[in-house]
Amino acid sequence: MKPLSNTKKHEKGATNFNVILCYLVVLLCFFTLSVFAQDNPVRKAPSFSLKNLNGKTVRLGDFKGKVVLINFWAVWCIPCRAEIPELIKWQNEYQKDGLQVVGITYPPNNRAKIRAFVRKMKMKYPVLIGSKKTRALFDSGKTLPFSVIIDKEGNVAAQIEGVIFSDEFDEKIKPLLKQAVKDRE
Repeated sequence: MKPLSNTKKHEKGATNFNVILCYLVVLLCFFTLSVFAQDNPVRKAPSFSLKNLNGKTVRLGDFKGKVVLINFWAVWCIPCRAEIPELIKWQNEYQKDGLQVVGITYPPNNRAKIRAFVRKMKMKYPVLIGSKKTRALFDSGKTLPFSVIIDKEGNVAAQIEGVIFSDEFDEKIKPLLKQAVKDRE
């Protein structure tokens, strides 16, 4: 066997380097994919208690075991007003599957206006008097409407700024309801 010339040694060294580089790139890709494939860290929903329109204290823990859709809204918020009929529909349709919609008003709060609005809209789900501090438990933003989805274990499953559209409901809430029904069987 002839000794390799310097050029051939260099070519062989470059080939080995390329092979090692390829392996490293592949490993890096697998590592990156595994990091992104992991579930988001679980965040327990903060506990709170608020008064409803009749002055009764309602706690988030009262809805334990249900999928809770907390909706921050205000009487003066036009997108909020537009969203409420859909929330009423979902509450009526999916209550048997474990959905509980909870409306939390955002300041300023005029109880007389809120009561009149709730009656006019025929809102049958709980409506609680909230504050900026209540909203800040979940998010520091000021966008309304703002919704928080809490799974049956009490974890924040999703947050939605703005109106919840049917496709978002199908994507983020229905799977939680299906799992809740399956777990009860």
